[in-house]
Amino acid sequence: MPSFGIPDLSPELEADLVSRMAQVEVLLRKQIVGNYPLVVETSRHLVEAGGKRLRPLLTLITSHFGNPAANGIIEAAVVCELTHVATLYHDDVMDEAPLRRGVVSANNRWGNTVAILTGDYLFARTSDMLADLGPAAVHLQAQTFERLVIGQIMETQGPAEGEDPLAHYLKVVGDKTGSLIAASAQFGAMLAGAPREYIDAVSVFGEKIGVTFQLADDVIDIASDSAESGKTPGTDLKEGVPTLVTLNVMKSTRGEDRELQHLLSAPITDQETVNQVLAELRRHPALEQAREQLLGIAKEARTLLGPLPVNDATGALFSLCDAVIDRSA
Repeated sequence: MPSFGIPDLSPELEADLVSRMAQVEVLLRKQIVGNYPLVVETSRHLVEAGGKRLRPLLTLITSHFGNPAANGIIEAAVVCELTHVATLYHDDVMDEAPLRRGVVSANNRWGNTVAILTGDYLFARTSDMLADLGPAAVHLQAQTFERLVIGQIMETQGPAEGEDPLAHYLKVVGDKTGSLIAASAQFGAMLAGAPREYIDAVSVFGEKIGVTFQLADDVIDIASDSAESGKTPGTDLKEGVPTLVTLNVMKSTRGEDRELQHLLSAPITDQETVNQVLAELRRHPALEQAREQLLGIAKEARTLLGPLPVNDATGALFSLCDAVIDRSA
């Protein structure tokens, strides 16, 4: 298994990432301290459950387009991960998710109020760290947070009349997932003093690979069980939340899909029906179609790396595209 889930890292870059990710983990935990044991316990719940750490990893990789030893890079990596974790607490409340990262979700363990306030607390911690990184970092985080919120509102509101549901969904994914991954990549290059064309390139790449990452999750949510994914399969079906796979089904003109389309048109509250729909989706051509769609977007992400120099960091970003595709295979 390649380190960090990215194949073919150079030994030098891998050693650097191992060393600095260890610093990230230490600082993550140092940011969650205080005189309120329950707050510390709830805040550390998902941090200590692990996760892929994609966002801080991207920050560290893109710092190699400038000076990776520059001040603030480790702190920015921690900001990106804590922001992501904070959104998970809020997402799980909205989704009523029982599992997250293979453990009981915070809302299921402590209730919705505590879960929401824990997310708010983590946002406060990131704001405190950002104040030391300068106005440009604060500005980037503010823009990113705005997109995260707008993406959630757009998802809740749904597509406008006459709007293509798939186009709407991809816009939501760009805001809810792509924006923070783009910011994570941008933080590393920006704080490392990289040239503007490199900063811009890693930012647009980050958003595109972030969209690909979410689409891969859509496939995994249908195709994998909870032991593999750390999440409960079919959660989106219960909430009536559209995903790439279900949107493909809804666009189908096959007569035999009408009953399935009817079931997918509203939240599915019965677990037996959820299991039935999952089984049908795993056999449906929409699942393979979704894999092909995310492959196409991953290829688009690769083309965005064109302005970057030929070095180990660029190679790692190319390999990341391959790793995201492999997750959904």
